[in-house]
Amino acid sequence: MDAIDFPSEDEQFIAYKKIAESLENKRLVIRTLDIGGDKDLKYMKLPKEENPFLGYRAIRIYLDNVDLFKVQLRAILRASSYGNVSIMFPMISSVDELRKSKEIIEEVKKELNSKNIKFNENIEVGIMIEIPSSAIMADELAKECDFFSIGTNDLIQYTIAVERGNEKLTNLYSHYNPAVIRLIKSAIDGAHKNGILCGMCGEAAGDVNFIPLLVGLGLDEFSMNANKILSVRKLITGLNFEECKKLANNVLHLASTEEVKDELENFS
Repeated sequence: MDAIDFPSEDEQFIAYKKIAESLENKRLVIRTLDIGGDKDLKYMKLPKEENPFLGYRAIRIYLDNVDLFKVQLRAILRASSYGNVSIMFPMISSVDELRKSKEIIEEVKKELNSKNIKFNENIEVGIMIEIPSSAIMADELAKECDFFSIGTNDLIQYTIAVERGNEKLTNLYSHYNPAVIRLIKSAIDGAHKNGILCGMCGEAAGDVNFIPLLVGLGLDEFSMNANKILSVRKLITGLNFEECKKLANNVLHLASTEEVKDELENFS
């Protein structure tokens, strides 16, 4: 983030390779460039926008700058021969964007094959579900990729129309909002309908009151700050799945954020 220019293909490859090897075949998910909104790279010189969260960011930048996209994809693919590496695209809002992104991966694969460079031909490709349109269309998107990761931080602000950094609206920005929960369910159901896993990253995945609900909804993977992992693991292993499913069913019938909070606090 503080560099003066884009990291080269080799710089990225070396970094990814080092991590992949250190994980000893545990899964490494590499998210492609996720700049824009509240994240900026000085050397990119992105245009100033009145509403950057709804503008030129993440996968939209890459699909508009394919050569730049290919640099990172080549580095990831090269690193995939040194461990269990997957690719994840952020800010996918439609099947069209996903298909175009996958087409570019195939182009890069052909380029690497022509140079006899090794990589995992069957590398998994997943997407972040962080836009309401992708949550609603999850059953179709799941047919075209290998896994989901729900990004709750953006999903909340796009669903409720609340900028997450706006201090005047913090009372509205909540993963307890029933609309957000129903979109989370839509994403999980869409994934499972097509036989793929659905994980979650963001603050919601580490909320001890929210976790029983996520278990009940069928979430497969939780991503959170390292300092929360042990306590969350202990919490999850102590939960009764059938009780969590009943909780989820109850919550899905609630109409307000406060009602959801009360239900989850009473369960805990």
